[in-house]
Amino acid sequence: MLQALYAWDLRGEAPIERIATQIWDDLSVPPDERKLAGMLVRTLAQHGAELDAELSDVTTNWRLDRLGVIDRSVLRLAAAELRRGETPPRVVIQEAVRLAERYGTPKSARFVNGVLDALARRMGRI
Repeated sequence: MLQALYAWDLRGEAPIERIATQIWDDLSVPPDERKLAGMLVRTLAQHGAELDAELSDVTTNWRLDRLGVIDRSVLRLAAAELRRGETPPRVVIQEAVRLAERYGTPKSARFVNGVLDALARRMGRI
């Protein structure tokens, strides 16, 4: 899923659904994983602007467009999952922090943790 968001962010205008399908085809992602990821893609396609606005509100000193693509993609992925409300918020945050630790910069994990904690509180999830 992170690869699809990363590619979508870099490609700009192409619909996220099309880019996600291309990435999943290239990576041979199995149908069961596509099902969950597809729900998150649809959430981003339908509510991406709202989620970006909410993320912008809680990243007080940073504009989303100034963040690195990995950090922005991790935040968007987690924001979509928080919005869906099917996964416990602490699990969403923990998984996002792991992605940030693995693929981001050394400071990414702390930043992602703080932003998502604030977002989850703002959404009334914690």
